Amino acid sequence: MIESIEYLSLLIIPLFILFTVLYGTAKKVRVYDSFVAGAKEGPAIILKIFPYLLTIFVAIKGFQASGAFDVLRDAFYRVFGFLNIPIEAVSMAIIKPLSGSASTALFTDIVQTTGADSMATQMTAVIMGSAETTFYVLAVYLGAVGIKKTRYLVPVCLLADFIGIVVAITVARWFF
Repeated sequence: MIESIEYLSLLIIPLFILFTVLYGTAKKVRVYDSFVAGAKEGPAIILKIFPYLLTIFVAIKGFQASGAFDVLRDAFYRVFGFLNIPIEAVSMAIIKPLSGSASTALFTDIVQTTGADSMATQMTAVIMGSAETTFYVLAVYLGAVGIKKTRYLVPVCLLADFIGIVVAITVARWFF
C-alpha cells in the first residue's frame, strides 16, 4: 500500500504537466508559446514585489535582533503558562505568521534540543501545518497586484492564524 502511494506521488507532477499540455492542445492553445510568454513576465513580477519582500525581511530581522521577540514570547508564556504550553510552541506561534524560513529554522532547533517525541516538537509540528506565513504572503500578493489599503485584511488574517494556532495546540494535546 505504501509503495503504491509513493509511486503515485512520483507521478503526480509529470501527469499534471502532461494533462496541461494535452488540455491546452485540445483547446487549440499554443502551449509552448504561452509558457514562454508567462516566463518572460516572471522577472518583471520579481522586480515589482522585491521592495515588499525586502521590507518584510528587514522588519522580521529587526524584530528578532532588537529583543522584542524575546520580550513578546516571555509575556505570552507568562500569560498562558497555566495551560502548560511549552515555551517552544509559544515561540513558533509568534514566528510562524512572520516568516516561513525562520519558523523552519526554529522547528529544526526545537527538534534537535527537545527530541522528536517531545510535546514541544509535536505541538510545534502541528502549528507549522496549521498557520500561514501571513506577512510574507501579504507582502508578496498585495505587492504583486499593488494593493496598499489593507484595513481589514491584516486583522482577519491574524485572527485566522490565532484560531489555527489554538486548534493546533488543542489537537496536539488531544493526540499526544
